[in-house]
Amino acid sequence: MITLREDYQAPGFWIDSVDLVFDLEPAKTRVLNTMQIRRNPDAAPQALKLDGEELNLSRVLINGQGTSFKMDGDQLVLENLTEGNEPFRLEIFTTCNPSKNTQLTGLYVSQDSFFTQCEAQGFRRISYFLDRPDVMSLYTVTLRASKTDYPVLLSNGNLVEQGDLEDGRHFAKWADPHHKPSYLFALVAGKLVCREQRITARNGKEHLLQIYVRSGDLDKTDHAMQSLMASIAWDEARFGLSLDLERFMVVATSDFNMGAMENKGLNIFNTKYVLASPSTATDQDYANIESVIGHEYFHNWTGNRITCRDWFQLSLKEGLTVFRDQEFSQDLSGSASARAVKRIEDVRLLQTVQFAEDAGPMAHPVRPDSYMEINNFYTVTIYEKGAEIVRMMQTLVGREGFAMGMKLYFQRHDGQAVTCDDFVQAIADANPTTELYKQLDVFKRWYSQAGTPRVDVQLEHNTANQHLSLHFKQTCQPDPGQLIKQPFLIPVRLGLLNQAGEVVLPDQLMVLNQTSQTLTIEGISEPVIPSLLRGFSAPVQLQFDDSESRLLVLLAHDTDPFNRWDSAQRLFMTAALQALSRQEHAEKLLSPGLIEGLRQLLRHPDLDAAFKELVLTPPSENYIAEQADSVDPQHIHQVRERMRQQIALALYEDWAWAYAHHRVKGEYASDAVSSGKRALQGLALNYLCLAGHIAHDEQWPQQALLAFKQAGNMTERMHALQALVAINHELAANALALFYQQFHREDLVLDKWFAVQASASERDGHVLTRVRQLMQHPDFQIRNPNRARSLIASYCNNPAAFHRTDASGYVFWSERVLELDAFNPQVAARLARAMDRWRKLVEPYHSAAHEAIRRVAAKEYLSADVREVIDSALED
Repeated sequence: MITLREDYQAPGFWIDSVDLVFDLEPAKTRVLNTMQIRRNPDAAPQALKLDGEELNLSRVLINGQGTSFKMDGDQLVLENLTEGNEPFRLEIFTTCNPSKNTQLTGLYVSQDSFFTQCEAQGFRRISYFLDRPDVMSLYTVTLRASKTDYPVLLSNGNLVEQGDLEDGRHFAKWADPHHKPSYLFALVAGKLVCREQRITARNGKEHLLQIYVRSGDLDKTDHAMQSLMASIAWDEARFGLSLDLERFMVVATSDFNMGAMENKGLNIFNTKYVLASPSTATDQDYANIESVIGHEYFHNWTGNRITCRDWFQLSLKEGLTVFRDQEFSQDLSGSASARAVKRIEDVRLLQTVQFAEDAGPMAHPVRPDSYMEINNFYTVTIYEKGAEIVRMMQTLVGREGFAMGMKLYFQRHDGQAVTCDDFVQAIADANPTTELYKQLDVFKRWYSQAGTPRVDVQLEHNTANQHLSLHFKQTCQPDPGQLIKQPFLIPVRLGLLNQAGEVVLPDQLMVLNQTSQTLTIEGISEPVIPSLLRGFSAPVQLQFDDSESRLLVLLAHDTDPFNRWDSAQRLFMTAALQALSRQEHAEKLLSPGLIEGLRQLLRHPDLDAAFKELVLTPPSENYIAEQADSVDPQHIHQVRERMRQQIALALYEDWAWAYAHHRVKGEYASDAVSSGKRALQGLALNYLCLAGHIAHDEQWPQQALLAFKQAGNMTERMHALQALVAINHELAANALALFYQQFHREDLVLDKWFAVQASASERDGHVLTRVRQLMQHPDFQIRNPNRARSLIASYCNNPAAFHRTDASGYVFWSERVLELDAFNPQVAARLARAMDRWRKLVEPYHSAAHEAIRRVAAKEYLSADVREVIDSALED
């Protein structure tokens, strides 16, 4: 069934309060749901229709008396309700079987503990309810369970009562003082241990912070607690937003479909984003934990206190909160260069994944107009592109102006369920002299139009009269839902350099709002090089003079770090596309000028090591494929490998220098400087092993194995292991065996062990053979989302191994999608999207991919999640 945004109607009833009583048993949990309900006086008279799914209904009472009802599919319908606006008490008693809930939505059991996941529509699997985000209620929750089996009983809000019951049972009663929609409900019950920290907020109030994990994992929670405290302090300092509960709890579980969930006061996390120690987590893991902890905490205001009116407004909370967590991580990084590195990492994800989504069959506006299954719209478009839209608002109104807009947003809408338009209006109204306010309707097109705009720029310069013009033209490709795209409001930050790399014109802001516009600058007497879209000021594809001479000047001298990085990426891309268009296989694809430019940057004494690592890493195979008109995955793999080989050999001495001079001594720290040094040293080791492999020199593979054995932290150990696996060296098997022996009891580390093998360089089909073998490994559990993603998704995102001429990779994909869909549609649908861009493939891949997709589509009973993805892929 298709749901349309234009069909939105306010609910016919409001649920003012909810009193839930749970008797928790794995096979039969009893739920008593008592609601105070009243009609919505602004809505037409209608029956009360409550959503439910896989529930056993035992009793329905209104004001304590039995009442008639009927079932309409999964909905419980009550038609003969009292007229008028008098509230009434509705009591519903149901049972469910959490132990059989393999979808991991609603109430489920994981490792003998109870957890919930209610976003987007999971609460209906717990009790019959108006399961929609614009129905906000006050919740009181009583949990009853065996004290021996479930000593910890948690729910949203504040603990108001607890005690013992008969027969070895006990109870805990929780009350949330804030109205919330049902998707923010949560409960946890099990054998858990807790790290606690008491803090005092700026307003003088004390709060209790708690992180719950399984016994044996408590020593891995310090970084998560530090990140939580930093998040609270940052939100107070940046936006004046304080914690509004007596306590704030985080609970970690390994069986979780997503990264984390912002349930009010009781965040439930994937263990991947909570647990970390130097011996088990990489620098990237530490950074991800900081980011995700921040993201979920920031939802306390942007998502919980103000939520979305309907699921089409999902980016209202997600795009805004991604922007906030990006700003948080940048602010915590400690330096301008580290901020730039974080910005580049965010943009790289957007360009590689979101731009592809914009061009694929699942393309949708940031505020979609329709959906079949809302779970499919937790996408990089909603999150990352949504964050870029918020960032453009800040660019247009300034940092202080954006803070004023946020303040007005909360003054107007605290405690409400609102729309994206409401948010943009508040930011604009707080800044009435800005271009955002003046051209608000144009700016809002970012929410309503799908696709990635393209901005073409031409330079016209008359040095005689010192008159320079930059001609801008914006376009956006039509799609089936929007054949005509109107111009976007696009902020373009720019500057000018001369050919010596000196600044001629400092940072300026040009705002595009028409199909064609011209910026004229007077007094420019010498030839100049424009630096355009600085800081990636808008999520667009920029087309300008990509001549090597211009890009090499920007690479060497631009004061904008993003454009410095982007210049190298453009030079790599030009070389790759030229090689793909030729039939011959030249050994050297990169020009001497680029090689020398990379050498100078690598040796530069003042540049951040993390920045160097980003610049010296060529674009991924997937990103190269997106820029190509047609895609031969094996050819792309060969071209990128030849680029890497040339970089490895031409800069051999420089890589040896980088490896030797970027060792981090002393106790492990996850700060930006130390992490950057380890990143560059890891890249150096990778290139050195590649050079050794080409020259049949065992020095660096032996050094990698030694580094693997002597590593003092997981980052260095993984760098060494990946360097060996990347060249298929015989020492890799030894390292993998040692890795498993040491870490086979650490679930998250074991996920890395599976993933590194599934991501290995292709050699005569050995990767798929190994993946099939690993699926039979006693530690592989396909029902655990982390483990399934570590092996199956890693393989399907390994282009050279996945796209095979014998179609075996596609057969494997279709088998796994169908297998996963039988018990976890959300995970299956994510895997199904590995085929989004199959239409760009050349033969024989194109026909083979088409056949594999049709094989999945032919399955009679597909979930709505997978059906939507597959049908979209097959649409002409």
